Amino acid sequence: MPHAPDTATPEPEEEPQPFPMPAPGGMGPPPQYPTLRDQCPVVRVTTPFGAPAWYVTRYDDVRNLLADDRFTRPTINDWPLDPDAGTKGCPGLVTMMELDGARHTALRHALAEPFGTRATRQRRPALRATADRLLARFTDAGPPGELVSDFLDPFPLLVMCELVGIPYEDRAQLLSPADAALGALITLPEGRAATRQLRAYAESLPASRRRAPGDNILTSLAHACDRGVVDEESVLAFVLSMLVAGYRTSTMFLANAVPALLTEPDRYARLLRDRSLLPAAVEELLRFLPVQNGVVVLQARQDVTLHGRTVRAGEAVLPVLAAADRDERVFPEADRLVCPGNCSGRGQGFPRKPEAGFRRFSSMWGAGQQRSASPRGSTPQSSSCWAGTWIVLRPYPER
Repeated sequence: MPHAPDTATPEPEEEPQPFPMPAPGGMGPPPQYPTLRDQCPVVRVTTPFGAPAWYVTRYDDVRNLLADDRFTRPTINDWPLDPDAGTKGCPGLVTMMELDGARHTALRHALAEPFGTRATRQRRPALRATADRLLARFTDAGPPGELVSDFLDPFPLLVMCELVGIPYEDRAQLLSPADAALGALITLPEGRAATRQLRAYAESLPASRRRAPGDNILTSLAHACDRGVVDEESVLAFVLSMLVAGYRTSTMFLANAVPALLTEPDRYARLLRDRSLLPAAVEELLRFLPVQNGVVVLQARQDVTLHGRTVRAGEAVLPVLAAADRDERVFPEADRLVCPGNCSGRGQGFPRKPEAGFRRFSSMWGAGQQRSASPRGSTPQSSSCWAGTWIVLRPYPER
């Protein structure tokens, strides 16, 4: 794609700034975001594991970077380069984000139907039944209930397993390495160490779905692979995407959406009264809540100038989705949650990947079905804990 020249005057190099982090135990976003967007939209930082990277926080810049073919997406095994990482000879943790070109396009086309509106509508009864079953156990146990462990953790995982075709009973061997890979920007050694285990498990799934096909996406992809529509590595990339980011981000979102709504009881009450407000409210919550505080990593193929800063070939750039979604240039009153009912024209934030579609899919029903176990009479006790008639809920820390 053509690229407009950056006419800003190059600035002298400066010492990297500390990596922005949310307050301990909080939802975020990091308090540095507004200042960075306003004064330093492209700034050099030191990542938690010591590697330097460029941190980009404005919406338009993030959008352009994600479509810029001068950048590639390295796997957690490829960046930063570390010959002693212990993964030499391993194919690496390639997800859909790292696929490009024809393979990426073919996989997206293969996934268009199972993630489409019609397929989503057909799955609603099963999704509703899963939510009702979990919430029945939650309410039958009586107060107090831990909403995260009793509903918000198992619900997205159950939905993801049923949708994709991953045995739910395998969760014990998957959760720890998947979480390590998701948090690799913070815990890089653990994320790299999980690569082999996740790939070995992912490689076993297509064959198992061929032997025991079912009404799930992995069965469809395995058949598409047999027909030559997609290749085996692309199928693995989809599986790894769902294992690493397909459900945990939904738990993070839902667990933080409930406190965000409960801080203004009238807002929550309106959603309880009128389900038609839910789609726009979920979109606004996805924009407002920082599900991703800088987990996208790009690597420059060539020297690129951004806002007068020269990004050298091989250097990493972090387009920060959570910061872009709070950009006042795009979203008026960006630091305020505007829902329900008055956010339909506000626009959507990032991202637009199939795993984001799954997040909307599960979040919509997760939020809607919580109505049957709504925390009537609950009031905020502190900034980090809500205790009431039905629930004890702590905001889920962001990565």
